[in-house]
Amino acid sequence: MSQLSGIGRSRREFLTTAAGGVATAGLATPMAQGAAQQGQGKSSGPAEPPKPIHFTPMNAPTEKETGDPPAPVPPERRLGIAIVGLGRLSLEEILPAFGRCKYARPVALVSGDREKAEKVGRMYGIDPKNLYDYSSFDKIRDNEEVAAVYVVLPNAMHLEYTARAAQAGKHVLCEKPMANTSRECQEMISACEKAGKALMIAYRCQYEPHHRAAIASIRSEEFGPLRSIEAANCQNINPTKQWRLNKALAGGGSLPDIGIYCLNAMRYLTGEEPIKVVAQIMNPAGDPRFAEVEDRVHFQLQFPSGVMASCLSAYSAHESRRLRAMCERGWIDLDPAFPYHGIRLRTSRARGKLESIEERRLDEKDQFALEMDHFARRVAEGKRPHTPGEEGLQDMRVIEAIYEAAREGKPVDLSPLPGRDPTRGPAPEESA
Repeated sequence: MSQLSGIGRSRREFLTTAAGGVATAGLATPMAQGAAQQGQGKSSGPAEPPKPIHFTPMNAPTEKETGDPPAPVPPERRLGIAIVGLGRLSLEEILPAFGRCKYARPVALVSGDREKAEKVGRMYGIDPKNLYDYSSFDKIRDNEEVAAVYVVLPNAMHLEYTARAAQAGKHVLCEKPMANTSRECQEMISACEKAGKALMIAYRCQYEPHHRAAIASIRSEEFGPLRSIEAANCQNINPTKQWRLNKALAGGGSLPDIGIYCLNAMRYLTGEEPIKVVAQIMNPAGDPRFAEVEDRVHFQLQFPSGVMASCLSAYSAHESRRLRAMCERGWIDLDPAFPYHGIRLRTSRARGKLESIEERRLDEKDQFALEMDHFARRVAEGKRPHTPGEEGLQDMRVIEAIYEAAREGKPVDLSPLPGRDPTRGPAPEESA
């Protein structure tokens, strides 16, 4: 395994010094291979979901069904997860989502800011002995409450903390993009395989009900064969100094950060892998935000079936997060498509002389709770997660091809991957 950056240093130090060059240190000798794909210690979740409590339907058959109430397992049997990094995503979305989890619970925090960790720990009932900084991170090896870690750090730090977690005998859930390069992605996969630990990438949209419904409609050809897909993910990023505008930390600009949602959607909607890509990159002149990373990226993908996809990501445009799949006899529209909340699904088809546009209202589920519960169940069952490391690796391979196509000004051919969903594990549970 190659040398890793910033071992033993705090996240704050890393963010401060990365622009001037990334320090490296050797990785400690990996631990002996453990029991593959199993939970461990007190937090191991159940292989089988609990039996739900059934109610007699309250409404008439003409009305929407409410379903059964949640059936969580007892807290002591849920997968114990350490959250690595206490930035905005962890505090605003991930930690609150545990309140809606049935199979996972937070048991430890890792932060370079002890005061913040203590404050957050009190909010979520984390035992003070389970608070770590980045230099003491490896001590989680001895903590039986921690069965897994959720890496929520700048992209350049994903490899290091995935490898260290695997060496400590912990399963890994890692935020997207998986890493800054495909080489780093492969090293993360190898580190977890060597340790016999599960690795899942947090592609939350692949667990979200509206996206699952869109996948089902396209795969079943409800509106006829799929012909083309368009997607855009745009935001106007704050010009103040932040790690996303630092190439050493982020690996790139809008493409790996938010364009990856468009790319990943093209792949999971079709179930295919692209064979050709063309791309353009545009930066506004004189805008200091884009001294190191790109602003707008427009890329087109060609798939083996003939489906064409057109995608746009931008860091300088008003928020727009939409997706439309055009089929032979109708279209499927997600607008907004990629936010944490408020996703909407519409469809259109001809009905005689009328164009019928229908909104399909699905119960909103917490996307982070869905993905964490899926991870916990697959770890306990010893099964491959739906979005394993190979899923993140393939996205990074295509992102590298997009950059090459934009740089060279000509199409780039990609090596074909045969079969349907070649980089994914079994489909997620319908409603985690």
